[in-house]
Amino acid sequence: MSNGLLKGKRGIIFGALDENSIAWKVAERVYEEGGRFVLTNAPIALRMGAINQLSEKCEAPLIPADATNNEDLNNLFIESVDKLGGKLDFVLHSIGMSPNVRKNKHYTDLNHEWYHKTLDVSAMSFHRVLTAAWKNDSMNDWGSMLALTYIAAQRVFPDYNDMADAKSMLESIARSFGYHYGKEKKVRVNTISQSPTPTTAGKGVKGFDQFIAYADQISPMGNADATACADYCVAMFSDLTRYITMQNLFHDGGFSSTGVSAEVLDKM
Repeated sequence: MSNGLLKGKRGIIFGALDENSIAWKVAERVYEEGGRFVLTNAPIALRMGAINQLSEKCEAPLIPADATNNEDLNNLFIESVDKLGGKLDFVLHSIGMSPNVRKNKHYTDLNHEWYHKTLDVSAMSFHRVLTAAWKNDSMNDWGSMLALTYIAAQRVFPDYNDMADAKSMLESIARSFGYHYGKEKKVRVNTISQSPTPTTAGKGVKGFDQFIAYADQISPMGNADATACADYCVAMFSDLTRYITMQNLFHDGGFSSTGVSAEVLDKM
């Protein structure tokens, strides 16, 4: 049910690949709430995914951009402001990729060239996005910029590998850039730490099925699904959260505050 929370607001959504993507669910919910936006992803991802269907469904222009390329991002923000008819109110960064995870490299034996790629795609890209928006003065006052993260930034999940380091960096970027964006331009910057979610990327992590079941049993309310995460993103894009910035916001059914649950103890 729509409440018109984002009526008249404009933005960019990074990272929708298919209907399993959290960014896909966010796009659908933003559209339902009256928001207009540009969809973007790397050119190769656009060829592999089904994003054209989402573009048609949400009446959203589609602009290819490599989030590790500053020129692409500058052009993306300039074109988005032009196509949407004004400055932006929200941006979602939902980007993550690790060649080491894909190639099953153990954390103690990483390929360090691939490690650089992980950090660039999954974390530095957020700094690049924020920089492009800043330099092009693309955001309206009280705008909201979000990135999706995971609790492996604070706790060890061995098979999450170098993506844990990337998420730690991502959250630090949100705090550091959030200070400057709030001070100078009244734009808020946050990360949302989501429950393990069966996205295309998430399912590539070793032992994912077992871990998602474990997290569901630890969390008092169970795992938050992608649609619930999309609802949270809508709230964070809305005017109801104008003074929340520089925060890492756990959206995980209570997992982050629970040491152990009765269900897990019963299995021991």
